[in-house]
Amino acid sequence: MDPDFDIDSYHYELEPHQIAQIPAARREESRLLVLDCRTDRMQDMKFTGIIDFFNPGDLLVVNDTRVFPARLEGRKDTGGRVELFLLEYPDFTKAEACEEPAGSSLCTGKNNCVTVTGLLKSSKKPKPGSRLFFNRYLEAELLQYLVDGKVQVRLCFETGSGLNPEEILESSGRIPLPPYIHRDDKDHPQDRERYQTLFAQKPGAVAAPTAGLHFSESLLRKLNKKKIQIAPITLHVGYGTFAPVRAKDIRDHNIHEEYVEVSAETAELINQTSESGKRVWTVGTTTARALEFAAAETGGIAAKQGWCGLYIFPGYRFKIVNGLITNFHLPGSSLLFLVAALAGRSRILRAYDRAIRLGYRFYSYGDAMLIIC
Repeated sequence: MDPDFDIDSYHYELEPHQIAQIPAARREESRLLVLDCRTDRMQDMKFTGIIDFFNPGDLLVVNDTRVFPARLEGRKDTGGRVELFLLEYPDFTKAEACEEPAGSSLCTGKNNCVTVTGLLKSSKKPKPGSRLFFNRYLEAELLQYLVDGKVQVRLCFETGSGLNPEEILESSGRIPLPPYIHRDDKDHPQDRERYQTLFAQKPGAVAAPTAGLHFSESLLRKLNKKKIQIAPITLHVGYGTFAPVRAKDIRDHNIHEEYVEVSAETAELINQTSESGKRVWTVGTTTARALEFAAAETGGIAAKQGWCGLYIFPGYRFKIVNGLITNFHLPGSSLLFLVAALAGRSRILRAYDRAIRLGYRFYSYGDAMLIIC
């Protein structure tokens, strides 16, 4: 088998202490490994040095998704503990009234209930129809079990409290940190700020687009002063981003779908920047996936929205992306395949080997790479 398609070719050894458990003291003080594919040269610097690679008129495309507090802890109607992990942000425009089940104090006939899917964690599996209580403002009814361990639940909000459902969810849930962050204080207040980019506007993600975490207010001011433009896309990062690739041949992997929006304004700005000879820089693999999803057959970018199932691995020919800011990714992950498709598997693994030897911090709260092709 071609090594580019063999899952074992994407393995590397990493000491546990190099998996960042907390963010850098300041966003822009993360480290940056620069990989220039044109020269095979690598450089090491602070993330603030990235501005030297940008020229006036260049464009940064960022992901403006916002991580919502998807992890809800509560109790079943039998008294046992339960945790509900929401896999999607509730569509409050579809809120409806529901009949009051026995034991419910919130389903008052008002349009304050919304149906969502999630993952349920409990010592004993509750039956459909069971009530889940999170606090005085929020409870749920388990509607049914779905495939792949998912459940469908109806969330009910106490809107008579003066709070709207969005505010209740924001105050009731916890930020869903990745499974490789092992801390006793997983509900630390800093995570609500630091596991969120400064570009975050639209709630819908259960994981942060981590390349954007390195941009601080100070760095954004410097970018503005240098006349670097910024344009948003939206890709709501789903739980599938952490799904392991189990196929020996990575071409056999079924990639997860994520919701994408590329506006007409952003598409026009990308096309204008490219046509003027300036560079379009992609902030994060999520943004890269969105841009390639929206790439027009005739060239450039077109406005687009919908569910993106684009799977990028070596052999893929990029249509838009040739400059990528990204964090370091897990061994054998679809995100590692994406950066390998852009820069070449061997080159990426050499860069990762360098990062490990030089003590870079890995994954969501870790350091960054700038890949120039």
